[in-house]
Amino acid sequence: MSLLLFRARSFYWRWPAAVLVACALLALDMAQRNSLPPPASADGPVASMPQGTSDLVESDRGSIPMPDAMAAAHASTLLAMPANHAAALTAFWFAGDRESAPNVQIAASQFDRGTQQWSAARLVVDRFAMGQQLGFGLRRLGNPVAWTDGGGRMHLFVVATGWGGWAASRVLHLRQSSAGSGLAELAFEPVRVLPLSWLWNTSHLVRNAPLPLQDGGMVLPVYFELGIKYPVALRFDRDGAFLGQTRMSQRTHLLQPSIVAQSSKQWLALMRDERRNGKIGVAQTLDGGRHWADLPDLALDNPDAAVVTIAAGDGSMLLVHNPSTSSRSALDMSRSTDGLHWARVKALEQGTPPAEFSYPAMAWADGSLWVSYTAGRKRIAWQRFGASP
Repeated sequence: MSLLLFRARSFYWRWPAAVLVACALLALDMAQRNSLPPPASADGPVASMPQGTSDLVESDRGSIPMPDAMAAAHASTLLAMPANHAAALTAFWFAGDRESAPNVQIAASQFDRGTQQWSAARLVVDRFAMGQQLGFGLRRLGNPVAWTDGGGRMHLFVVATGWGGWAASRVLHLRQSSAGSGLAELAFEPVRVLPLSWLWNTSHLVRNAPLPLQDGGMVLPVYFELGIKYPVALRFDRDGAFLGQTRMSQRTHLLQPSIVAQSSKQWLALMRDERRNGKIGVAQTLDGGRHWADLPDLALDNPDAAVVTIAAGDGSMLLVHNPSTSSRSALDMSRSTDGLHWARVKALEQGTPPAEFSYPAMAWADGSLWVSYTAGRKRIAWQRFGASP
């Protein structure tokens, strides 16, 4: 009896102690985390946007070269380069034997303005070397997103995991360490794991490109994914310093937000829906990202697949998405003037299951709209569109 009593008392002592430790960790995390950032103003249209988007015409398409001996490719992102750079675009994606394979690394290629060709790809982020610099191991890498800060330095935000699957991921912030941004010399160093969660910063992932701000900073859309899923907006200043975060939706089935500005203060976030027979989800801010509210879903099907949206020079918006509730075998481009009502303008891909075209990205560069996406999990396909003559 005394032994049972001792065990019971031990249990009742351990339970309050565990609660106190958890509360202390949470309090420490909240104390170290930045407060809600002030309202921001989105940047205006870039010079390379044409005035009209209803008459975009495909001018070229193909596949971005793969690194040697890499059989799989996924989750590309496109970064427009400065006007005086030799390259118009830099593309990043993750490549390896398969998703989550031990040899998955972050690959890159650049579209040369002179030759009008993509360069041979090279690996620019090695998980083993990056883990050594961080002081802890990285098991997986994925979903790179690129941004150029106010000083012209390139930044990469990458999903990185230790033990566990993608739901145990953290967002790793990398910064250009090379003197130049040409592909041959491009290199990155770790800044830190972004402090987004009290649970050792896990269960946050990044996917879509940031929204540039008038002050040279940006808003990076990320999402939480551990049981429930919801989008989060992160604020950075012009040097890449993290300023704070805001939850974008109170719903728990939306992920991979893509942000588009309707005006300097009014922005929309369009999101992937993980539910069966899902639709594209929508949230809106009217005060430059300080507060967000859910809006009704779009009348566009979503097969639990990533979407991407971008603003155009004529005030309209473009969206690339899979127009189905059950398959990623087709990929469409749609257009809207209000962000709520969309009409298809182009079929980018038309396949039949099990064909897959997924995880699209978009960027404006050299007067053209560029679209990249995963094709069959084996290559990164791209298309270029310009205004009709």
